Amino acid sequence: MDSSKDLQANFLASLTPNELRRLVYDWELWARPDQLPPDGDWISWLVLGGRGAGKTRTGAEWVKALVQGRPPFASQPYGRIALIGETLQDARDVMVEGVSGLLAIHDKQDRPNWQPSRRRLEWPNGGVAQIFSAEDPESLRGPQFGAAWGDELAKWRHAEATWDMLQFGLRLGQKPRQIVTTTPKPTPLLKRLMADPTSAISHAPTRANLANLAPGFLDTIVRRYEGSRLGRQELDGELIEDRADALWKRDQLDRLRVDDPPATLSRIVVAIDPPATSGKSADACGLVVAGLDGDGLCFILRDSTLNSASPTAWANKAIALYHRFEADCVVAEVNQGGEMVTTILGNIDASVPVRSVRATRGKYLRAEPVSALYEQGRVRHVGNMAELEDEMCDFGLDGLTSGKSPDRLDAMVWAVTHLCLADRSQPKVRAI
Repeated sequence: MDSSKDLQANFLASLTPNELRRLVYDWELWARPDQLPPDGDWISWLVLGGRGAGKTRTGAEWVKALVQGRPPFASQPYGRIALIGETLQDARDVMVEGVSGLLAIHDKQDRPNWQPSRRRLEWPNGGVAQIFSAEDPESLRGPQFGAAWGDELAKWRHAEATWDMLQFGLRLGQKPRQIVTTTPKPTPLLKRLMADPTSAISHAPTRANLANLAPGFLDTIVRRYEGSRLGRQELDGELIEDRADALWKRDQLDRLRVDDPPATLSRIVVAIDPPATSGKSADACGLVVAGLDGDGLCFILRDSTLNSASPTAWANKAIALYHRFEADCVVAEVNQGGEMVTTILGNIDASVPVRSVRATRGKYLRAEPVSALYEQGRVRHVGNMAELEDEMCDFGLDGLTSGKSPDRLDAMVWAVTHLCLADRSQPKVRAI
């Protein structure tokens, strides 16, 4: 009797090239149940999962099936679809050109024509998909669509405004629908969508897709973080609420969020929390821009933290931010690098004033006075800063639950401390 492998080989050998091609691209054959559209009369399909769980493939295959009008995904082809990423670069790199993106999942004869300059895909049957950025909600004002795919919604900078503009644009066809693929974080928009009766929810942990991930991923990532708070969020795709002993709470940060900073700020600083080493295994370099208005309110303007960056790279970024925001100075912690930090900055641009700060107390003690300013309503976040806020709401007496260094938080603490908790001479006032 033939073994199962022999039967499989004989079956594949009996197929024509066209049948083999159809087999390879038959998503219903290869998809897990959680990657196929749920039953029911839903409007929003929330695909929540861990890192590498196959969320992008799910979103791309759904869009492909809609354009083709393929049951059970759609009864007729959808002509216009919106693709919204955290940034335009993310939408292009992940949703369109990524290894599980729209170009990769089509064979040559069905593949859409990608026009980067116009930010659109055009299928042979006339279907069109346009890409948009959650950094620019207004770009969604005007176009209209029959369906939409939003990727990593929990990280969108202007999540509410972008979502609202998208809803106004979903007005084509008999049944406009949208899919959201994201690692869940307890943002107000995501929690609201999860509670909406018109939403359907699918969930998958990273482990569900291990067969398609690098062999070492299980040992180096999954086994290291599995069961931890960070692992439950990033690997299991669980919606993790605030840590009980954290200095900040998400609902507090949501109340303090604004869409835009004041027209004028009296002070602006760029704060750096440099890593002790460089290379892939090094900590991130915290880079945060903050400003102070005439009423003493502090505004966190930008989190530009860099991962695995060389000293030259993060120094160049810090100086670029200094000029971009017309800052008063760069505030740099020198515990790790000593004079090296100020020397690197000076070698790149000697005109940039650098204020060296040195930590004499632990991170928690340094952060407590800044946390008190938030409780007093004296600090605002301009837009959604998901990664910074994740660190803030996961920072307790023993640090982050992952054990990693809170580099974004450290830079933010230095910036707010410099602006609000130290005496300064009268600064210049500038518009931003």
